[in-house]
Amino acid sequence: MRHFQAGRLAQAEEKCRRALDVEPQRADFLHLLGLIHAQRNEIDLAIELIAQAIRNNQADPDYFSNLGTLLARRARFDEAFKSFDLALKLKPDFVEVWIALGDLLQQQQQMQEALLAYNHVLSLDQRNAEAAGKGARLLQALQRPEDAAVAYIRWTELDPNNYDAHNDFGTLLMGLARYEEAAAAFKAATRVRPKAPAAFNNLGIALTNLRRYGEALAALDRAIVLAPALAEPHNARAHPLRMLNRLDEALREYDRAIALKPDYAEAHGNRGTCLDELARPEEALASFRKALSLQPEHGDTRWNLAVNRLRAGDFATGWREAEWRWKSSSLRMNHRVFDQPLWLGVEPIEGKTLLLHNDQGFGDAIQFCRYIPLLAGRGARVVLEISRALKELLAGCDGVAQFVIKGEALPAFDLHCPLTSLPLPFGTTLENIPPPYLPVLEGARDWRDWLGPSTLPRIGVVWSGNPNHLNDHNRSIPLQLLGPLFDSQAQFISLQKDARASDQEALRKRSDVRDAGAEFGSFADTAALVAQLDLVISVDTSVAHLAGSLGKPVWILLPHVADWRWLTDRADSPWYPTARLFRQDASRRWETVVAELREGLQDFLSAARSAR
Repeated sequence: MRHFQAGRLAQAEEKCRRALDVEPQRADFLHLLGLIHAQRNEIDLAIELIAQAIRNNQADPDYFSNLGTLLARRARFDEAFKSFDLALKLKPDFVEVWIALGDLLQQQQQMQEALLAYNHVLSLDQRNAEAAGKGARLLQALQRPEDAAVAYIRWTELDPNNYDAHNDFGTLLMGLARYEEAAAAFKAATRVRPKAPAAFNNLGIALTNLRRYGEALAALDRAIVLAPALAEPHNARAHPLRMLNRLDEALREYDRAIALKPDYAEAHGNRGTCLDELARPEEALASFRKALSLQPEHGDTRWNLAVNRLRAGDFATGWREAEWRWKSSSLRMNHRVFDQPLWLGVEPIEGKTLLLHNDQGFGDAIQFCRYIPLLAGRGARVVLEISRALKELLAGCDGVAQFVIKGEALPAFDLHCPLTSLPLPFGTTLENIPPPYLPVLEGARDWRDWLGPSTLPRIGVVWSGNPNHLNDHNRSIPLQLLGPLFDSQAQFISLQKDARASDQEALRKRSDVRDAGAEFGSFADTAALVAQLDLVISVDTSVAHLAGSLGKPVWILLPHVADWRWLTDRADSPWYPTARLFRQDASRRWETVVAELREGLQDFLSAARSAR
C-alpha cells in the first residue's frame, strides 16, 4: 500500500501478488491489485479484480465505490449506478460516492438529479469545496446564472486558492454584466496564479467594460508579456484603445492578433469595426466578409456588417443583416420569444392582429412609428407595446387599435414584429422612405405661460444622450462646448433631461439658457415644448428624432463616423426633411462643428429677423 500511494506501481504489484500467493482470496489484496491496474489504465482487468474482491467481501463500501467509478469509465452506466447504490446502502453518508454519482448523472444528462447529489454532499459536509464547485458549474450550465453566482461565492470562500473558481466566477459575472464583481474575481485569479495570461486578459476585458481604460491596458499588457504568442490579448487590447480614440493603435493590435492567429474570426470582425470608425468602409467590408467566411453565424460581425451597409445606403443588404442583432453579444438585446411567428413581410396581414414591440431606444421607436399607418393600410389590426414614457406621445397614432405598456399582459395576437424590423418587410430604400410621422398631440401641456413673452427666436438645445449607450463617448459633448452659440440674439432653452452632474453645474451658471429638463414628465411634454420652438439643436439622441418627426427644423451634431441612419457625407437626411447635419471633420473635434453651427445660426437668425 505504501508503494502504491508513492506511485511505485511495479513494486506495489510485486508485493501484492506475493501476498495473493499466500492468500489467493484475500479481498483487500485483490482490491489493491485492481487499483494498481486502474492506475495503468488497464480498466477491464481492474474491474475483474475488484469484482472478485467484492465476491469475497460484500461489506466494504470502498470496493463498490471504486468499481462504480471504473464501470463508468467503461460507459457501463447501469452497472455503475448499481455499484454506487450498493456503496451508499453500506455507507449513506459516503461523500465521495455522492460526488461520483452526481458526475455520472451529469454524463447521463440527468442534470437536476446531479444537482441534488451535489447539494446532498453539502448537507453532509458544508465545507466540501469539490461539491460546491461542481454545483456552481452545473447551475451555470443549466442557465441559472443568479443561482450559480451564489454557488460560486460559496466555492471561492471554501477554496480561496482555487484559480478556476475565481476565473470561472468572473466569466459568469461578465455574462451578467456585473463587471465590478467580475474584475474583482479576475484579480483574485491573478493573485492565485500571477503568471496566468488568461486571467489578466479577462481582467482587461472587465475593466474595459467599466470604462477604466488605463487599468485595462495595463492588465492586457501583462497578459501579452506572459504569453507573447497569444492572439487574444491583442484583440482585447484594441478595444480600450478604440474607446480612447487611439484608432490607429487599435488597428495595429488587430493586425497583430490576426498575424498570430490567421483564422481568428472575432479579430477580423473587430478589425472591420475599427476600419469603419476610421472612415474606411470598403476595407471594413472586406474584413467583415473575411470574418464571416471563418464564422458565418457570428452575431456581432453580422450586425456590424449591417451597420456598414446601412451607413453606405445599401439598405437591401443592411436590413437583412440587421436581423442578426439578436445574436450580437455586444448589443445585449433582450430577444423577445413568442409562440406566434415573427412577421417580416412574407405572410399576408389583412385581418390579422400584429403585435409591434420596441426593441431599441426611444429615438428608434419615434423614427420607425412612421410605418404603423402603413400596416393599418394593409388591413392589420395593430397592437403597440411601448414604454410608458412614449405612451402619451403616441396615444393618437393612426392605425393603432390597442396600446400596451411594456410589462403589462399582452392581448391575443397572430404575428409580431419589432419596430426596428419594419423597414425590411416594406422594402425600404433611400428613395421610398416613408415620411416622418407623429400623431397630433391632444391635451398636451401648454408651455406659453412657462415660456413667457419674447420677440426672439426660441431655440432648444440637447448636448448629451444616454450615458449607457455604446457610442455615447463619441456622440455626447459637454455643455460648455456649446458656449459660443449662446451669445446669439435668441432665447435658448435646454431640453436636456437628466443632465450630468458637470453639465448641471455649468447650466446653473448660465443665465442665457433656460432649463426645462426638470419640467418633463414624458415625451409628450417635450414634444409640446418643441412645437413652440423655432429650431432645435441636438446631438444624435431621441430629441433629434422627436423634432424631425414633428417637422421642426432640427440641426444635429454628429461625430466623424456617425450612426448608420445619418449615412455619410450628407448635410441632409432622407429620414427627416427638416434636418440639417453638422459633422465632425477628420480632426474629430467638436469645436469645429460648433464654429460651423454658430455661423449657420447667425444666418438662420438673420433670416428670421427679415421674415418678421
